[in-house]
Amino acid sequence: MVGEDAQLQLVTFQLGVELYGVDIMNVKEIVKIQNVRPIPNAPYYVEGIINLRGEIIPIIDLHKRFRLRKLEETDEYGEFEGGFIILNIDNNKIGIIIDRVARVVQVMQSAIQDPPQMLSGIGSEYIRGVIREENGYLIMLDIRKLFNPNELQKIIDMQ
Repeated sequence: MVGEDAQLQLVTFQLGVELYGVDIMNVKEIVKIQNVRPIPNAPYYVEGIINLRGEIIPIIDLHKRFRLRKLEETDEYGEFEGGFIILNIDNNKIGIIIDRVARVVQVMQSAIQDPPQMLSGIGSEYIRGVIREENGYLIMLDIRKLFNPNELQKIIDMQ
């Protein structure tokens, strides 16, 4: 059982103008943008697959999944640095497209607040919590809830 004063490490990243985080224990690696091969008849939010050192990994576009605007090169955030975060979900690797990696941060378990009912178009069912920061807030995603078991199996079967 995790105590209230336990620390978590989160890999933070930007999708559009919002800052998100996932537990570092669920992150396999972060890679630069590569060519993604489309998959016919895939769900709308599945961008396709990549070959990462001989391993086929499905790539999910959370912008499409959550109907978020992508960060443009001309936005005020400086240089555009897209990439993929490779997540380990129940021993399956799935990549998500991100606009920019922010940094790894440590947060106290007690700093994580319940999510508001609706936050930037993302349903609260996908959010583990919200952490207030100086410049706003960090949205902590629950990667196991990003896909229901049937969706996850369909994505895994595409490999």
